[in-house]
Amino acid sequence: MHGHVRTVTGDEPIFMIKVSVYRPDLTFIDRSYTDDNGAYSVDVPAGETVTVRFDTHYSLTNADEWQPSLVTNVVADDTVPLDRHLVPVGQFADTARGIDILAAFLAASASEEPEYAAHATTRLTQLKQNNLFLQHIQTALLQHFTEQADA
Repeated sequence: MHGHVRTVTGDEPIFMIKVSVYRPDLTFIDRSYTDDNGAYSVDVPAGETVTVRFDTHYSLTNADEWQPSLVTNVVADDTVPLDRHLVPVGQFADTARGIDILAAFLAASASEEPEYAAHATTRLTQLKQNNLFLQHIQTALLQHFTEQADA
């Protein structure tokens, strides 16, 4: 599996985005990080149905710069690239992007270590939604990560 990660606003490549691949039950398969050109490659058995999360890593300098993204039920393939565009923290997220970001945080809540929580909280507090229901989900996720960060 391979592709590129770029900015949603200018189509520039994003360096050091963690691309994590999971089975449908969210058991971890493999990860990779994007290079200077935003390119990544992850070894996944061809034909396997996976979930792919594009996110920052809490230990990197970009940990608070980008909102995550999630692709579920994708069939691993080396011929067709899986590209993503990420929303910068603090930028308005339209409804579809807002759902994508919240879904990625939801998956992270089930699979990430406690150190992730502080950066998730920072990014969630700066997420601008235009939908009341999505704001409620955002609030619930924010509460979850805040409690995890304080534990």
